[in-house]
Parts: sequence; structure tokens; C-alpha cells
Amino acid sequence: MFRETVITGIGIVSPVGIGRDAYWEGLRKGKTSFKEISLFDTSGFKVKIAGEITDFDPVAYIGKKDLRILDRSTKLITSAARLAIDDAGLDINEESTHSIGVSVGTTFGSLHSISRFDRAGLTEGPRYVNPSLFPNTVINSPASQVSIRFKIKGFNTTISTGFCASLDALIYAADFIKLRRADVVLVGGVEELCEETFMGFYNLGCLSGTDGTEPLCCPYDARRSGTILSEGAAVLVLESYEYALERGAKMLAKVAGYGNSFDPGPGKEGRSGRGLRNAIGLALREASLDVSDIGYICAGANSTKRLDRMETEVIKEVFGRNAYDIPVSSVKSMIGEAFSASGALALSAAVGAVHSGFLPPTVNYSEKDPECDLDYVPNEARPKDVDAALVISSDPYGNNTAVVIKRM
Repeated sequence: MFRETVITGIGIVSPVGIGRDAYWEGLRKGKTSFKEISLFDTSGFKVKIAGEITDFDPVAYIGKKDLRILDRSTKLITSAARLAIDDAGLDINEESTHSIGVSVGTTFGSLHSISRFDRAGLTEGPRYVNPSLFPNTVINSPASQVSIRFKIKGFNTTISTGFCASLDALIYAADFIKLRRADVVLVGGVEELCEETFMGFYNLGCLSGTDGTEPLCCPYDARRSGTILSEGAAVLVLESYEYALERGAKMLAKVAGYGNSFDPGPGKEGRSGRGLRNAIGLALREASLDVSDIGYICAGANSTKRLDRMETEVIKEVFGRNAYDIPVSSVKSMIGEAFSASGALALSAAVGAVHSGFLPPTVNYSEKDPECDLDYVPNEARPKDVDAALVISSDPYGNNTAVVIKRM
């Protein structure tokens, strides 16, 4: 018999707040996080702002030991893991460690480290590279460092499916728990802000402000012209219901269902909507819920024309007449596009909705788009009791993921 999966802790390192309560409070207040970039020189770009985390001191969370050899992504995810472990009151010891796993979603997490390492090798020669930097150049380094630092000896996995990576990491973890291959899994996502990633999004024309106008992240708004890049890490502690009950853990929410579906679709961005429709249908079916049971949708809209419109169309197709009664919001309006970390950040926001009874807003919303005509919780958080919430994500290259969580 399959086991139920619950969420017992959340650790957040984000531009709008560090720690679960600070993050939820930032979302509740509609706090935006965008500021001048200090991590690298932006003189060659028209866009000079991002969701950079500036008040972050990893020493406060993971101490000084071996800190200098860790890259920014690893510092972010290990700090978020520390916060999540503490939030869940989880004791990792020799008796429990083999039944605890780690599942992290990241795609660009090692890009800056790879660039630095290769630059030294190409300019100075391979004999002159710093060997202590080599472990950071593999994409599974952030996840592996979580296990190393907290002495976790169960499975360790990295998922790299773009925008959907951290939600896919949750699905992977929940299956381990469901099939009794793990009792607890630290599930998360991380991306760091670096020049290499920024340049990629900038050259693709994905960023707001590349035309010289003031950058603005305004999902579903008629003025939207691109997103604002961001960074962050979120880790959620997943446990079997029995294990959490036995150790007396607080349960923030239940993972009720999930689904993913690949559909490359037509066009430059590859978002036809078919894959997202399939993923939502699978998630609802596994959760044994009807469309009328969903009280809130935490969307993946990032202020780009096609994605925001596609999500709206899919929600209307799946939920029919109920679509106009279900609040939909995008926390990316406040935190920006954190790519593979975005799903875990959105999921953490949705847990706030079902656990604390508030809907995070879609800020910067002022001009209606006739093609985006749902209730987007504009500009101010809304108190509401939510029994079930849906979190969705769609990647330009075909991945689509949906997760349903329920109130305990």
C-alpha cells in the first residue's frame, strides 16, 4: 500500500526574505526584490537590475568550515537545507540517515564555476587550475554538498529539467517515499545569479528592459515585455505521514498528487499547452480531486507574452466555468524568474496559502490583457481558506509539471 507524503519544514533563501516566515511575510506584503546588480559588471547591458540576494551571510547558517571552496549555488542550497531541517525539527543521526534522501532541481547551478575553471585552464593551462574548484563544476555538486554537510546517507539526486526542475525533484522524492524507499527527503531547487546566465537570458531577449525601457515584471498585465532574472534556493522536508506522526512533527501540508508531461509544441518557445493540460489532469486524477476542489493556483507566469497567455488558456480549458472563480497568482512578480528554483519557491508559497490562509498577490498588475482575463489576485494578498492548491510550471523546451497540495 502506498504511503502518504507530507511537508514538515521549509527553508528559504530568497530576495524577498530568508526563512519560511520571512518569505511568507514578504509575499503577504507584496514585497518586490529587484535592485541594481552587484555580483558582476553590467556596463555592457541595458538591463542592470535583477532579484539579487544581498543580505545573505552563509556563515550564519552553515558556519565557516570549508566555506571558501563552495560556490554561490552551494552556499544558497546548503543554507536553505539548514533552515528546512531546523524548521522541521528533523534529527539526522546514524539510525535515521540511511532512510533520508536529497533531491534537488538545478540547471545552471554550476555554470559560473564551470566558466571560471575552464577560463583558467584555457588561459594558464590545465596544470595551473585550482583543484579545489573542480568539484563545483559538476551539476550535482549542490545536492551532493547538502548530503555531505548534513551527513545524509540515503539517495542523492539532481534533476535538470529547466523551469520544472524543482517540481520534478519533488515528484521524484515523493515516489521514493510512496514506495517505501525513503522515510524523509530534502527536496529543493537552486539557481545563482551570475553573468553567464544573465547574458544568456539577455541575448535571447527574455528580459524586460532590453529595449531600453524601465524593466518591469508584471505577469498577465498587458504591458508585459519580458521577465526579470533572479536567484534563490528553497528546500522542503518531505516525510511519510507515518514517520512524521511517529516523531511528532508539525505537518504543513500534504502532497496529494502530481503529474508531468512532455510536449515540445510548435513555435520558438514550444508552448502549445497540451503538455500542461496533461500534467494538470494527471495531478488531479492522482489526488482524486475534481476541478471544483482546487481553491488556488500558484502559476509559473513570468511576464512573458506567450507563457502567461498559454497558462491562462490551459486553466480555462481544464477548469471550464470554474476557472473564473479560482484565484491565480504568480509569485514571480515579486521574486523574478529564478529558473529551476522557481518551482520550489512557488510550492513554498502555495504551502503558505493552505497552511496560513493567505493568497500571495500578483503585483505590478494595472492594465488588463483581454487574453488574460482570470482572477490574478492583483497587487494585494487576499485572506482565504484553501483546502487544495495547484502549482504549475512549464518549460520552453517541452517539460510541464503540476503538483497538488492539500491542507492537513
